[in-house]
Amino acid sequence: MYELNQSINWKPKSTGEGRFGNWLKNANDWNLSRSRFWGTPLPIWRTEDGLEEMIIGSVEELKSEMQRSVTKGFMEKDIFSDFVVGDMSEENYDKIDLHKNIVDQITLVSPSGKPMKRESDLIDVWFDSGAMPYAQWHYPFEHKEKIDKNGFFPADFIAEGVDQTRGWFYTLHAIATMNFDTIAYKNVVSNGLVLDKTGKKMSKRLGNAIDPFKTMKKYGPDATRWYMIANANPWDNLKFDLDGIEEVRRKFFSTLYNTYSFFTLYANIDGFNYSEKDINNEERPEIDRWILSELNSLIQKVEEYYNDYEPTKVARAIQYFVSENLSNWYVRLSRRRFWKGEYEHDKISAYQTLYTCMLAVAKMASPIAPFFMDNLYRDLTKITPKYKYSSVHLDEFPKADVSLIDESLERKMQKAQTISSMVLSLRKKEMIKVRQPLQRIMIPVLDQQDKEDIEAVSDLITSEVNVKEIELINDTSGILIKNIKPNFKLLGPKFGKKMRFVGAAIQNLLDKDIESIEKNGKLSIEINGSLETILLEEVEITTQDIEGWLVANQGNLTVALDVSINEDLKNEGIARELVNRIQNLRKEKGLEVTDKIRITLKKDGVVDKAVESNAAYIKNETLTRELVLKEELKNGNSIVFDNVNTELLLEKV
Repeated sequence: MYELNQSINWKPKSTGEGRFGNWLKNANDWNLSRSRFWGTPLPIWRTEDGLEEMIIGSVEELKSEMQRSVTKGFMEKDIFSDFVVGDMSEENYDKIDLHKNIVDQITLVSPSGKPMKRESDLIDVWFDSGAMPYAQWHYPFEHKEKIDKNGFFPADFIAEGVDQTRGWFYTLHAIATMNFDTIAYKNVVSNGLVLDKTGKKMSKRLGNAIDPFKTMKKYGPDATRWYMIANANPWDNLKFDLDGIEEVRRKFFSTLYNTYSFFTLYANIDGFNYSEKDINNEERPEIDRWILSELNSLIQKVEEYYNDYEPTKVARAIQYFVSENLSNWYVRLSRRRFWKGEYEHDKISAYQTLYTCMLAVAKMASPIAPFFMDNLYRDLTKITPKYKYSSVHLDEFPKADVSLIDESLERKMQKAQTISSMVLSLRKKEMIKVRQPLQRIMIPVLDQQDKEDIEAVSDLITSEVNVKEIELINDTSGILIKNIKPNFKLLGPKFGKKMRFVGAAIQNLLDKDIESIEKNGKLSIEINGSLETILLEEVEITTQDIEGWLVANQGNLTVALDVSINEDLKNEGIARELVNRIQNLRKEKGLEVTDKIRITLKKDGVVDKAVESNAAYIKNETLTRELVLKEELKNGNSIVFDNVNTELLLEKV
C-alpha cells in the first residue's frame, strides 16, 4: 500500500507524502466491524461455540445455504424464494433486503450439521464507500470487463476533505491494493475548508456564515466559482469574502464582456462574419502575431495545469491574459485599426485575431465558468458557419499551435509592458496626466540583446506612455547611481547567524557587481572564506533620483522619466484633453462612430494657442471637418480643466 501510494498525484503533495504516507507506513490495525444497526452486515455465520464459521459471497450462495437449512429443519423456508438467480434487473433485486433486521433471521448449517447465526456487527461504512468503484457496477456479477480491463478503474480523479485521509481515501486504497494489487485513484484533491473573511470557521452561533444560495443568486454561480478557484488552491483553506466576488466580476468578467462588446460594435458596422480565409500569420501585423503567440503559450500552460489538477493556476493565467494582454494591451493598442480605414487586410486581421482569442478563452475557461463562457461561445459562433457545435461544452478543447509561439516577440513585448507600467506609475506619483506629453525616458541597458529588445518596441512604449523619445544608455555611464541592500525577509532564513556578514558584503558591492546581478539574476560573493550565491530577488536595488527626473526599478529594469514640461508639450497636452472632452460630447449626443462634426471654440488665451498648433491632430482624432475659434460663443458647452476655461459647440455635419 505504501509503495503504490508513491504513484498517486496528491494535491497537496504534503498530505499524500506526510499524513497519508505516514499512516500507511505505520500500518495500524483497523477494526473492520462496527456495532451499528444500519449498514452492510458482516456476511459471517458462526456456531455458538465459535469453532465453525462460514463466509457468504453472494445471494446465490446464501439461497443455496438456506435451502440446506430448510432441509435440516433449522428454517421453515427460503426467505428470498422469489429472487431469481442470474436476473440482474432492479425489479428482481427489489425482492430481497440484505439489511441486519432481515438477514439476522437466517440460520445456516455448519459443515458438521450445527446451527449457525450471523455475527451481529456490521462492516464499517467507510469500507462500503471504499468498495464504490466495484459496487457501482455490481462487480463481479456484472460488467467485469469495466474493472478487469481498466475501463472505469482506477479513477482518474477523486476529491474529499482532508479528514478522509483515514476514511474514504484509505479504504479505497486498501481494498484496491488487497484485491487487485493496484491503486484506486490516479489523482486526489484533499479539499480545504471555507472560512469567513477573517479566517474563522463559519457558524450560525457566530453569525458569520454565508448563505451560498443567496450569494449565487446575487453574484451568479460563475463569478462565485471563479473567485473561489482563483483565490486559493482547492486544498488550501479559503477566507471567503463577498467583496472578492464583486472584484472578480468587475475585473475579469466585465473586462471580458467589454472586450466582446467592443468587438461586436465594430464587427457589426463592418459586417465581419469570419467568411474570409484565415490570414497567414507571417502576413499579420506584429501586434497580432504577439497576442496569438501569447494565446498559444497560454493554451499550453492551461492544458498542463488542468492535467496536473491545478485549477487555481488555470484561472489566474486566463485572468491575466484577458485583463493585461488582451484588454489592457492588445485592444487598446489596436483600437484605431477597428474604427479607422477600409475593411481590408489590416482590419480583417485585427477582427480574426481578436475573435480567435475570445473563442479560445471561452473554451479554456468553460470548466470553471460554464454558463458565462457558453453564452460567449454561442454569441461568437452564431455569426459564422465555421463552427457546428451548439455549446462550448460540446466543442474540442483548444490545442496549442507551437508554430505561432514566438518567445522572442513575447520577451520584447513583456519589456514594453513592464517599462510602460513603471513610467505610468512615475506619472501617477508626480500627478502628471497621461494625456500630457513628456519629452523622454532614459533606460540603462544590460547588454546588446536588451538594447535590441527595447529598440524593437520603443514606438509602442512612447505611444503608450505619451513620451516623445527613449534614450538608451550604458549602465556604467555614471548617470544613474544605484544602491543595493539585502532583503532580510528572504536572506535571514537562508543564512541564519551568518546574516550580518552577508548583509555587510552586499552593502559593499561595487557598481559592476550590481550590474552583474541584474544581468545574470544571481551573484557569487565571498562570506567568511566560503563562496555564497545571492539571487536577484534576495536583494533590493534602488536608483537615486536625478534633478528634473523620476527614477523607478523593477527586477533588472530601471527607467528615468524627464518630468520637465516646455510650452510645446503643454499645448499638446491641452489638445489631448480637448480631444477627450469632444469624444465625450459625441457620446452624450448619441453620434455614431462614423459621424463627421463641426467644432466651434471660444478663445480664452490658452486653448486657442494649443488648438492652433495642434489643429490637424484634433480634427483627425474626432472626425472634425471644420474647427473654428471665436472671441464669443453662445449655446456652447462649458469646458474647464487645468488653466483652460472655454466654451465649445459641437454640431453634426
